[in-house]
Amino acid sequence: MPTYDAIVVGLGGMGSAALYHLARRGAKVLGLEQFDIPHDHGSSHGETRIIRLAYAEHPDYVPLLRRAYELWRELEALTNERLLVITGGVDAGAPSSATVQGSLRACETHQIPHELLTAADLHERFPGYRLSSEMVAVLQPDGGFVLPELCVVNNVAAGRSHGAEVHTRERVTGWDRHPEGVKVSTDHGSYTARKLVLTAGPWAASLVPRLARLAVPERQVMLWTQPLRPELFQPESFPIFNLEAPERFYGFPVYGKIPGFKIGKYHHRLEKADPDRVDRDIHPEDEAVLREGIRRFFPDADGPTLEMKTCLFTNSPDEHFLVDLHPDAPEVALAAGFSGHGFKFASVIGEIMADLALHGSTRHEIELFRLGRF
Repeated sequence: MPTYDAIVVGLGGMGSAALYHLARRGAKVLGLEQFDIPHDHGSSHGETRIIRLAYAEHPDYVPLLRRAYELWRELEALTNERLLVITGGVDAGAPSSATVQGSLRACETHQIPHELLTAADLHERFPGYRLSSEMVAVLQPDGGFVLPELCVVNNVAAGRSHGAEVHTRERVTGWDRHPEGVKVSTDHGSYTARKLVLTAGPWAASLVPRLARLAVPERQVMLWTQPLRPELFQPESFPIFNLEAPERFYGFPVYGKIPGFKIGKYHHRLEKADPDRVDRDIHPEDEAVLREGIRRFFPDADGPTLEMKTCLFTNSPDEHFLVDLHPDAPEVALAAGFSGHGFKFASVIGEIMADLALHGSTRHEIELFRLGRF
């Protein structure tokens, strides 16, 4: 008989949540992580990750977001840790931009409270913002950020409290179907289980070759600066932002261990990456890309650099998630291709992966994410 009910491969944002949700339902579960918990080699680090309810990417994300907020609050109550910080959220761009129109569409479809502000109105309310005069902003009060390293650690701890077994520094080298489920091979040995959950982030294609063109890693860089006027960039005075101008910048107020304003740019320098060989050094060109956004829209944050870090996006062709059962192995559930906007959903993706592994289906609407669309 298989040793485990389920094995989870990769214990970053999605995998740590899957581990917890499987264990809390009584499954005998093994989690395998090739690095430490947490680690900074993938997509689940960087102190802060945006969460927002006015979701410009597609209105179908909103019900999942509502559940994600609930589950983050449940995990906070369980662990007595603050994991979710509400600052309000700004989606900004030209009135006709995909960001503004998509945000408004999500708000109107799901009756989400919001305001549409001119650039001048936004600056008057939050002086750290200096948008150009032709831009507008959708202000939604439920936006904010989650703390990724703490989320991962606490999901794993919660899973362990329900009996999950966790192995770190153990790399999965492959998996095969087994008469009673799956067999997973690692650089330490092999394990059998009835079900397998693959949440390997940028390493997804190494475990599911058909994802090679559907889950493509990309090098990203984050920058923290010491604001020239720190009082304008505190959580109570500066909402998180998602900005299209036409480049897409995103960022955060001062918070946490790195006491600076944080900014990133989607598809930073368009660098596809091998996750095992990605360039993790920081170059002048990396800072220049991000300084441009600061100087154009947040000049009072244009102070000294405090820190810069690399991370990885794993992009799908349409930048919607990949969440489904393996088309050739229904005992395998996979989640990948979160395309730089996935971490906020980790709590509910964990619940979905537990559903798929244990029951082969989920009550959550995930048709937007099915592999069959390609």
